[in-house]
Amino acid sequence: MPTKDHRRHARVLVEELESRVHAGPPVGETEIRAAREFLQQNDFSTASDYFNRLLQIQNRMGTRPTPAFQAKRNYGGEAAGYWMQVQSIYDHIIVSTCHDGEFNSQKGRVKVSHRFNQAGRIDFVELKFLRSLQPCLNGAIRKLLTVCGYQNQRKDWHEAEAFALRVLPRELVFLHGELFRFPRNEVLAWLINIGHWIAEHLLVDLNSHRVNGCAAGENGENGNANQLHLRALLADQVARPILEQAGRLVSAVEPGDPESVIVRYSRK
Repeated sequence: MPTKDHRRHARVLVEELESRVHAGPPVGETEIRAAREFLQQNDFSTASDYFNRLLQIQNRMGTRPTPAFQAKRNYGGEAAGYWMQVQSIYDHIIVSTCHDGEFNSQKGRVKVSHRFNQAGRIDFVELKFLRSLQPCLNGAIRKLLTVCGYQNQRKDWHEAEAFALRVLPRELVFLHGELFRFPRNEVLAWLINIGHWIAEHLLVDLNSHRVNGCAAGENGENGNANQLHLRALLADQVARPILEQAGRLVSAVEPGDPESVIVRYSRK
């Protein structure tokens, strides 16, 4: 009988391979074989969905031509009241904003990233500790919320189960000082919706030419010299449609067990 840790590792392992089927780099036969051996060694039933998903990955890699992946494009600038970074690749975007703050006389800084799929739905919300209230966490990354199997979901889904971090980082007070006074499901919904709000207001600022310079770096330095100006997003055939769709959506979150919730979408 697989342990809880084995099941969690299997989920992450298979989801990562499924993601690479869509976005690259290509999955190798040895990786599929190694994943199957992990399942067998840890007593997963051959009827387990994980074996079936590995077979689907193998079939896709055997029948699909190697896709001509678009190069990842990295944009930076100031818009919607934030210094931000937008990464555009293949069929999704990642919108990141940095937030400074103070808690109990300690200063800190975090980067919050929202990954949106082709239809503007959230794939995950992630936090990176740039300067944590606990120095040992500096540089660490936490997935605050991840839609289950987002690589295989319908792109325009309206309801989905999501994994949510059991204990949310204190550093989220940098985004909203009263955040932890609200019920957990409302906090998670707000974390999703702030990404949609940023997408909406980024487009407004782009269309009205209210964007500045190249983005400040994660620690406040000048941006990456290879970073494109945010203005160029208007010509990005992947990013612009996603931003337009994300800006028209709003989510609600229903509580589930300690590690999962239900995310529902509606239009504004």
